[in-house]
Amino acid sequence: MHPIAARAQLSTAHRIVVKIGSSSLTGADGHLNLDALRKLVQVIADRHESGLQTLLVTSGAVAAGIGPLGLPSRPRDVATAQAAASVGQGMLVARYAEAFADRSITVGQILLTAEDTVRRTRYKNAQRSLERLFRLGVVPIVNENDAVVTDELRFGDNDRLAALVAQLVGADALVLLTDVDGLYDGPPTREGTRRISEVLGPSDLEGIEVSGRGSDVGTGGMLTKLESVSIATGSGIPVVLTKADNARPAIAGERVGTWFAPTGKRASRKRLWIAHAARVQGKIVLDDGAVDAVLGGRASLLAAGIVGVEGEFVAGDPVELVSKSGSVIARGLTGFDAVEIPDMLGQSSRALRESLGSGYDREVIHRDDLVLVRPKGLRVS
Repeated sequence: MHPIAARAQLSTAHRIVVKIGSSSLTGADGHLNLDALRKLVQVIADRHESGLQTLLVTSGAVAAGIGPLGLPSRPRDVATAQAAASVGQGMLVARYAEAFADRSITVGQILLTAEDTVRRTRYKNAQRSLERLFRLGVVPIVNENDAVVTDELRFGDNDRLAALVAQLVGADALVLLTDVDGLYDGPPTREGTRRISEVLGPSDLEGIEVSGRGSDVGTGGMLTKLESVSIATGSGIPVVLTKADNARPAIAGERVGTWFAPTGKRASRKRLWIAHAARVQGKIVLDDGAVDAVLGGRASLLAAGIVGVEGEFVAGDPVELVSKSGSVIARGLTGFDAVEIPDMLGQSSRALRESLGSGYDREVIHRDDLVLVRPKGLRVS
């Protein structure tokens, strides 16, 4: 389908995820920009009243707490940032609830940490809660739980959170609202750069220079946005990236911002969880033949192709599959504990059955529990 026609279908998409960043919700003084918040609410409310579902992923909790706490800028230390989030989160959701209530729409708040997606049971619990909110006619509002999250457990920014949530709820599209009006082929302030209207695949990003830095009140620069785009599009979910002022035309399917076409097929939520949300517990090192077999996309991982094991994990844990040079090629759910695999290295199924007994002659990772990892490559300024 032509990208313009595909984009036009966004106006009638049954379920979309909209993410708005901190810089689009706060003023220069660090306080919430209530006009900007209400403007976004009106767009989502109109869509809701037409019978279509929208999940809102919002940043702004830490930024909203900056003004009330009298802080000069976004806190750099974890404890102060968590305190600001604690103050700001209540203020943020209260303002959303008030604005939606003016349209007789109920909202439900879901606070997530990375732990809620790296653990399969929590992932399914979050999925179940969100599905029930949709069925009850509620607009779900999702944010990372910045008041308790630590650096090693955080998503990194709400762009990635939005992509993971879009997968979790099976969204038809993801709309990223930020402070720039799309992806440019270089720094937007550089003379001669141009906005890219459509990105149909990875080749369209070759040679593009992006910044990894976010704003003073936000955490995500363009690099993190493109990484999030890759998560969504690789899962069959199209993405629109544009500035918050373009929310209405973007959601209406008009040609604003940058449209990223899907590059992969829709996968089961289990496979999406393995690929993007699960926290890996170790590595399994493959020989060249096993690498080729896994990259072929139809083979399970057998002990005969394994040359090493790293980390501590038990059967059922997510692990990375790496080549002898250390390149990550796939992720999967292991069928054996880390301590069991060294005795199995390089052995055929028949040899394993004879030396270790029945039960050791099966796959180390079944192909249904294995997902390829695509390498990334962007120039970062």
